[in-house]
Amino acid sequence: MSVIELRGVTRRFGDLVAVDEVDLQVGEGEIVGLLGHNGAGKTTLIRIINGLLTPHGGSLAVHGLDPVEDGLAVRSRTGVLTEYPALEAYLSPRENLDIHASINGMDRARAAATIQQLLDRLGLADRADEPVRKLSAGLKQRVALARALLHDPTLLLLDEPTTNMDPVAAREVRALIRAAARDEGRTVLLSTHNLPEAEELCDRVAIMRKGHLLVDGPPGELRRELARPQQVRLSTDRHRMEDLLHALPTSVTVDDLGGDSVVLGLPAVEPGIDVPQIVRDLVAEDIPLHRVDPVEPSLEDLYVALHRGSGHEPDSEPAYRAATP
Repeated sequence: MSVIELRGVTRRFGDLVAVDEVDLQVGEGEIVGLLGHNGAGKTTLIRIINGLLTPHGGSLAVHGLDPVEDGLAVRSRTGVLTEYPALEAYLSPRENLDIHASINGMDRARAAATIQQLLDRLGLADRADEPVRKLSAGLKQRVALARALLHDPTLLLLDEPTTNMDPVAAREVRALIRAAARDEGRTVLLSTHNLPEAEELCDRVAIMRKGHLLVDGPPGELRRELARPQQVRLSTDRHRMEDLLHALPTSVTVDDLGGDSVVLGLPAVEPGIDVPQIVRDLVAEDIPLHRVDPVEPSLEDLYVALHRGSGHEPDSEPAYRAATP
């Protein structure tokens, strides 16, 4: 069952097409990562899904509802965490959460119990009654996550949820996101520039560039299909490294790792150039090989290969900067 269903969704800002005929389905209980450079259209798409922006073309449904016509109903079932938490700085975390509970019409007794539970789960209990302005950026982000979970939403829209968090806090938040989907049956759409985080958490990733959805699928499958060339790590003696390099075909790329290892990049299609043949050739040259290990492509490899393979070089700005609309 699709919780989110987009068909040909388009959104323009003047002459800029921020979202260009995007098709995307997100099933119940899935964690789907929305990846892309700054200006790719990720945040705009999230705002459309939550009924905060009206699309200029296509159709969409969230829990079978039209976010334009039924925005309040959609948002009552949606928890949102943005990159910037937008909390009331002079109120405490508990007071911020209490106001959010009132806005969502929660029973006061139930709200108080749920707030305390979230404060405990997110490691905020000992700072629950201090003004938010005195908290670190990471703690503020945890308060914002508690706010997103407070009214028991069935859909979480998370935009850079671990921004400004230390590694321990970020790991705890990832565990909460995973539990929200696996144990509580929530659906999660996660917009992030943190590619290892996306690979760890997501059932599927959807990669956008300049408003277009380039690819959508499980990270492992996409990595194997699109990340080229094939790579292998060879370990030998450093004093024989020069001999090894001279013995390789010119079409094989070499990344010197230092020490006694190199990573070879093999051309995707070239007869006679494969790992067994290279090993046989090196052994024939009396070059000792201590280890031969395949190198699995990462999601970052996929990201770069996909942009190049689509005829687009990655933009000049880093892929891990904060998202913009």
